[in-house]
Amino acid sequence: MNLIDLQNTVIDALEDIKGQHIQVFDAQPLTSMFDRVVIVSGTSNRQTRALAKHLHDKVKQAGGSVLSTEGEDTGEWVLVDLGDVIVHIMQPAIREYYALEELWGKYLIDWQAERTKAKEKAAPRRKPTAKKPITGKAKAAASVTPAAAKPDLPSKPAASKSKAAPKAESTGKAPAKPGGSKASTKPASKPASKKPASRPASKTGTKTSATKPAKKPARPAKSAKK
Repeated sequence: MNLIDLQNTVIDALEDIKGQHIQVFDAQPLTSMFDRVVIVSGTSNRQTRALAKHLHDKVKQAGGSVLSTEGEDTGEWVLVDLGDVIVHIMQPAIREYYALEELWGKYLIDWQAERTKAKEKAAPRRKPTAKKPITGKAKAAASVTPAAAKPDLPSKPAASKSKAAPKAESTGKAPAKPGGSKASTKPASKPASKKPASRPASKTGTKTSATKPAKKPARPAKSAKK
């Protein structure tokens, strides 16, 4: 197990048991005996013991080694030696009294950023899927641009009753009256064509008498020659 993986395993184990004010320091500039120093607070003897036990189990499960554990009897200050990492589990009063942060505080590490980077590297990367070549109908459909598609035409509104009456007049049929009889719905018959009135007989008689001359009187028979 490398140093970053061991550091993240320790922090995850301490967070599982609600360890408070976790701080990680780089010890390499000051000593060659270990590389990291972790300080965490537990609110009671019971919690400090639980933190030490859970840390021991987690590191073992991850494949790391636990060299020694000290201070479990009193529970005020429990030290867990993991080889490259030293973990100090302390109650708040003991932590404030010994003030280990003043010794290592110059080399404080942003362990949250390091853990995020480690998780990003461990996450498997998805391979980009190869695009299949477009053939046949799919190619023809892809070549059609959205502009070529016909827009949806709005549906024509239904003709109102007010427009129906002029239409009936243009066809020569009278509009049907509501509530009328069947006979009223039939179109009106065409008016009879007006014939010229016959001339009065008196006029014709006078006309004929005026125009035609009277018959000539018969000539007298010639007498026999004497």
